[in-house]
Amino acid sequence: MKTLQHILFGTLVTMSLLLNAQSNEVTIKTISITDNIYMLIGQGGNIGVSVGEDGVFVIDDQFARLTPKILAAIKKLSDKPISFLVNTHHHGDHTGGNENMAKAGATIIAHDNVRKRLENSPKRDGSMNPKDALPVITFNDKMSVHINGEKVALFHIDNAHTDGDALLYFTESNVLHTGDTYFHKRYPYIDVNSGGSIDGYINAVKSALILIDDDTKIIPGHGSLSNKAEYKSFLNMLKDLRAKVQAEIDKGKTETEVVGNTAITKKYDDLNYSWAFINSEKIRRAIYKSLTKN
Repeated sequence: MKTLQHILFGTLVTMSLLLNAQSNEVTIKTISITDNIYMLIGQGGNIGVSVGEDGVFVIDDQFARLTPKILAAIKKLSDKPISFLVNTHHHGDHTGGNENMAKAGATIIAHDNVRKRLENSPKRDGSMNPKDALPVITFNDKMSVHINGEKVALFHIDNAHTDGDALLYFTESNVLHTGDTYFHKRYPYIDVNSGGSIDGYINAVKSALILIDDDTKIIPGHGSLSNKAEYKSFLNMLKDLRAKVQAEIDKGKTETEVVGNTAITKKYDDLNYSWAFINSEKIRRAIYKSLTKN
C-alpha cells in the first residue's frame, strides 16, 4: 500500500513540476496592431487587447497558470483596470484564465452556449468551473460594446468551431478577432462533439469576409497576424476539403476509407498545414463526421 501511495505521490509531484515548467517556459509576446489594439501570443488562443480612456478590453485569456504573465503584459500597455473580457468560445485554452481575470475586475461576456458549456462541462481535473469563471453577460445573436472610442461588434456564428463562436470587429480600427473560426496556415479544429461543423466553418468565414476589406488586420484564434487575402485562402482550403470528402461519401466510402485517403489533403500536407493538435488524418475524420452527422 505504501508503495502505491509513493507512486501516486510521485506522479502528482511530477505532474506539478511539469505544469510549472511549462508555465515558466511560456513567454507572452505583444504585437502592436494599431495605436491602441494589440495581440498577445503565449500558449493557447491568441489574445486581443484594446486599451484607452475607458479601460482595458480583452478577448480570451488562455490558461489560468499564465494569468500573472498575461496581466503583466497588459500592464505594460495600460495602467487602467480591465473592464471587460470576451470569450470567443468555451475551450480551456481561451477561457482557462476566466476566474483569475474576474478577480482582477473583468466583466466576462460570451455567447449563451459558452456559459452553458462552462457550467456543465468539467475541467480536465474533473472539477466544475467556479461561478467566477462564468460569463455574466451573454448574448444570442449579436451585441455591441462601445469602448475606447469605438464600437466593437460581436457576432455569433452558428455551429462552426463550436456552437458558441463569436467574431469581434473593431469598427474604427478595422481589426477583426476571429476566435477559432480561423487557424492561420494550418488545419482547423472542428469540434463536432461541441456542435462544430465544416459547413458552419465555411459560413463563418464568408460572413466575416463581408465585414472586412483589404486593409483589415485579422487576429486568428491560432497563428500569426493575418489579412483578408490569407483569410480567403483559408476559406478556399475549407471548401476544397469539404468537396473532396463529400465526393468520397457520395461514392459510398466509409469513414475508415476517407480517413486513410491521403490524396484528399495532399495539397495542404505539402504546405505543412498539420500541427500538434490537428493533423491531416484528424481533419479528414472531422469533416467526414461533420458531413455524415445526423
